[in-house]
Amino acid sequence: MRHRVAGALTACIALAALGLAYFAQYGLLLTPCELCLWERWPYRIGAVLGLLAVLLRRESARLVLGLAGLVMLGDVAIAGLHVGVEFGWWASPLPECNGMLTPGAPLPMVPATPCDRPVYLISHFPVSMAAMDFCGALLFAVALLVYVLKKPRKFR
Repeated sequence: MRHRVAGALTACIALAALGLAYFAQYGLLLTPCELCLWERWPYRIGAVLGLLAVLLRRESARLVLGLAGLVMLGDVAIAGLHVGVEFGWWASPLPECNGMLTPGAPLPMVPATPCDRPVYLISHFPVSMAAMDFCGALLFAVALLVYVLKKPRKFR
């Protein structure tokens, strides 16, 4: 039964993070860059894996939740890359972030936001959304992996 709660909680946390990103985009009119859009994919995958864990038996659900933890570590890597781009430690590997246009490709419908310009959710709080995602995804991944690696208790 605990695996169902863990799966539902995983799906809820992932969907809440996505909801916050979409609220910032559409409610607060903060334009995401290409790396911001990439950071959303692990949460989508995590939500699906969390829902899948609710439907599976305990052993399979723990495996799926472990996979969700690894997926969230992938988001930690993407967010870490994004934070490094924001601080100017390295250039973004995505051409969309560098303002380069591919010859022969059509122009984008909306102007791209450069990935090296931080987007702040809370004014006067100097932590970018990429940095917040890095911290949140790291906590989420660690919580999932600790849950999966912890020996399950047997109920009599």
